[in-house]
Amino acid sequence: MRIQWLTQTGTAAEVIVVFGGWAVGPDGLRHLGGAQDVLFVDDYRDLDGDLPDLSAYRTRRLIAWSFGVAGYGHWQAARRIDPFTRKTALSGTLTPVDRLRGIPPAVVAKTRDTLSDTSFAAFLARCYGAPCPDPADLDIAARQAELSAVAARGPAPDPHFDCIVIPSRDRIFPPASMARAWADQAARVVAIDAPHAPFALWHLWDDIP
Repeated sequence: MRIQWLTQTGTAAEVIVVFGGWAVGPDGLRHLGGAQDVLFVDDYRDLDGDLPDLSAYRTRRLIAWSFGVAGYGHWQAARRIDPFTRKTALSGTLTPVDRLRGIPPAVVAKTRDTLSDTSFAAFLARCYGAPCPDPADLDIAARQAELSAVAARGPAPDPHFDCIVIPSRDRIFPPASMARAWADQAARVVAIDAPHAPFALWHLWDDIP
């Protein structure tokens, strides 16, 4: 796991912890404004990392995006205390590599086995719904290992998200698969018209459901 502060003021009443997706990093979040401190987590080759002490914050919000949904589910299951006052699952499921309720295993395997700068640029375009700048410093071996680890880890325990957001134009996690995965929690599901990475819809952290 990689854990990094994006914003740390020392005076914020709320902290937002983002469990991010595969290989994308935090750049797509940097335009979001607000008074919150923001902590970003990614790289799920292992789930051994511990978050810093967040107890001083009045509210502690989790946004788990893409592979971060299952990543958080597995991470939290190994810990006694849930530190968050609100949890949102965004563009992902607890069964990240699954033919019916996640990304089909054949797609994940092909992404891993054919990964290159060119194929990753195509992945980013599908992720954001538009061409993106060329990726810089892609560690191909590390990202292949991460995909293998996510697939091997299997379904995650349910950490009981307060809100589940499904983008209708997601080309990474099929929207129908996400709907099936969350069918027993349909009352918590919010549908949005957006691609897999929907962050351009919002200007503030508080805008995210």
